[in-house]
Amino acid sequence: MARIFNHCLCVLSACFLLIQTSHAQSEDRTVLLATTTSVDNSGLIDYLRPALEKDTGFTYKVIAVGTGKALKMGQAGDVDVLLVHEKNSEIAFVEAGYGVDRTPFMFNEFVLVGPKNDPAKINEKKSISEAIEAIAVGNVSFISRGDDSGTHKMELVLWRLVGIEPDGTWYREVGQGMGKALQITDELQAYTLTDRGTWLFNQNKLDLKVVFEGDKALHNQYSVIAVNPDLHQTNHDGAMAFSNWVVSQKGQVMINQYQLNGQQLFHANGGLVGNTEVTKF
Repeated sequence: MARIFNHCLCVLSACFLLIQTSHAQSEDRTVLLATTTSVDNSGLIDYLRPALEKDTGFTYKVIAVGTGKALKMGQAGDVDVLLVHEKNSEIAFVEAGYGVDRTPFMFNEFVLVGPKNDPAKINEKKSISEAIEAIAVGNVSFISRGDDSGTHKMELVLWRLVGIEPDGTWYREVGQGMGKALQITDELQAYTLTDRGTWLFNQNKLDLKVVFEGDKALHNQYSVIAVNPDLHQTNHDGAMAFSNWVVSQKGQVMINQYQLNGQQLFHANGGLVGNTEVTKF
């Protein structure tokens, strides 16, 4: 009887060990990705995910937040890899030792959108500085994301360029992602700054139009950063698999092929397409 009992214990122990090992292996294949709401709201991640996960063998759990929040999550070790778009903050993050292998890999541009009747006559302006100055001078409603995202940071840079501290009833911070900010802008028939990808994904649902675009100052570069595995217990292999895949020939081609209504949302500029800016620390 004792021999049978011991045998049963051995079998149960082996089964328990097998379950634990299987669970650990499953956990090792899951990667936490903090990405900007603009990339998530544009539909790009959902488009890339099937091929990405098939090719890398990892499952990517996406957490969509603003760039500022994503960097804080990376600093705390709450995620494995970041997809963000604010160069100065990214470089500071890596130089402080929180991230490694910052790799720019695609871009689009910021655009100003507003009411179709364009009450501030933004489409007559010749620069983004003239455009946003006209909004402030005219006290025309402007919606700010107000969420420390890359888009919000760019907006604040633009106000500083023209020496304006936005305040008053015409300026409203909503603390929301890009998709929601566009909805509020539509409801209030105001102006806002948005990345082109999210705009193209949402434009058919909005009674707005692009009123200003094309200024070099509106370039919007996206980068991927792995959280430093020396500081936190992260899935670094999964993080680097993501980074390597988006700059691979297949990843870059798929990014360029992502279109809505015949318009390209993002432009690949990493890996084989000619990226020259990789920040390693």
